[in-house]
Amino acid sequence: MVTRLSKSSCKIYLTVTREMSKQRSAKNEKIRKGTTVDNQSTGSVVLNKDGNVVIKIQAKPGAKCNNVTDISDEAVGIAISAPPMEGEANAELVKYLASIFELRKSDVSLDRGSRSRQKVVIVSGITTDQVLEKLKKEMGN
Repeated sequence: MVTRLSKSSCKIYLTVTREMSKQRSAKNEKIRKGTTVDNQSTGSVVLNKDGNVVIKIQAKPGAKCNNVTDISDEAVGIAISAPPMEGEANAELVKYLASIFELRKSDVSLDRGSRSRQKVVIVSGITTDQVLEKLKKEMGN
């Protein structure tokens, strides 16, 4: 806040400043110390709070055949033979993942990314270790 006082030819300026609080929230303090706020691990295959496996997928529709192309911390790359039209690639992705994990299609569901190449799939009835093992086995074929 600046207050302007004037007296004939002499002008006096009064500046008032306010110091910011040094107080930090608990969330910011944990982030500053390098710990995570939520207990989820990082990576492309994680376990959610409901006990289901969450897989981040980079879909590559329109390929010659279905296969796992790569597994990284950001996402699991999967080539899908169906074209990216009217949900055909999404349905083929769910069917392909169910066949890899030897589960029913109802155990594999698309959570996010129905119109994007970055997708999130939720799988129930299997552990993260089993998912990674089966994805690596499929990538080796």
